[in-house]
Amino acid sequence: MNTTALIQHAFGAPYSAFYAHPGYRRMFAPDRLTLGIFLPIRFYEGDISVFAGQTDLVTQIDRWNFAAIWVRDVPLFDPSFGDAAQVLDPFTYLAFLAARTENVALATGSTIFSLRHPIDLAKASATIDQLSGGRLVLGIASGDRPIEFPAYGLAHDQRAERFAQAVTYFRQLMRPGYLEIDSPLGRFSQAEFLPKPVSGMIPLIVTGSSGQSLSWIAEHADGWLTYPNATHTPSGPLRLAEKIRAWRDLIPDVGFRPHMTNEWLDLSDDPNYPRTPLRGGFILRTGRKGLVSLLQEWQAAGVNHAALGIQFSRRPPAEVVQELAEEVLPFFASHQGPSPALSAW
Repeated sequence: MNTTALIQHAFGAPYSAFYAHPGYRRMFAPDRLTLGIFLPIRFYEGDISVFAGQTDLVTQIDRWNFAAIWVRDVPLFDPSFGDAAQVLDPFTYLAFLAARTENVALATGSTIFSLRHPIDLAKASATIDQLSGGRLVLGIASGDRPIEFPAYGLAHDQRAERFAQAVTYFRQLMRPGYLEIDSPLGRFSQAEFLPKPVSGMIPLIVTGSSGQSLSWIAEHADGWLTYPNATHTPSGPLRLAEKIRAWRDLIPDVGFRPHMTNEWLDLSDDPNYPRTPLRGGFILRTGRKGLVSLLQEWQAAGVNHAALGIQFSRRPPAEVVQELAEEVLPFFASHQGPSPALSAW
């Protein structure tokens, strides 16, 4: 059986719904790990000019053939969290980056499904998917910043229920033709949602538990993004492997579903610098050899994609990304899937 046939078989029969999805296929394949870069490239400390040059670097990330770029969704900066993410609206920014890139998958980590209406989420998502030729991979979450929920007029303790309702509503909107939807989040009949995504669906990658059971995630998620556990010792990836195995054992059709994790990285210019936790394990300082060994351990654990954030790195971002591209990426190459369906917008 050739490689294509093996992947088709692993995705399920006849295939996964996302076998023809350019972004999903670029990032994910069974028993393999790819690399993405989390934005922003620098930590926001009160001056948005710290992001200068970021888009040019994203263009280079695309040329270097990384699998994905990731943006975060943080509507309000809560100083008690100490992290404003990339500050920019994720959907507007991804639309901008779609015009500056050609192949790299565009991923959110993660869109807060509990805060916004599914029609608005679907409209923005399908638009970016069309503009990018089918490259959007939507990480989704129920939200973890309590300050945001009353700001939207919502109850923080209802976020898990709203999350599940929003997922159902969002998926219903992707169906072809005129629709009839009756949901706690809204209802309508005999109307069509436009535009449709390039491949007919947008993958929804659930982040953490999002207030749901493991069996719910196994049944409803198109993939799972979790924190990695400890990354400075092999025991962390071993615990992660147990978590991934327990989830995959519950997937109803036993078809392939990808797992993702991430790490905030301070890459040393010493390739032999040992894996060392900083800020209580929130950041990993290591040289490239230590990073490669961690990624290999993740791959053996069942992780299919690793998103690396470099905003806390001491070295210049372009220098860090170049080293990752030249010295690490060759071990974890992006997959060759269908080409983006680019149009002359």
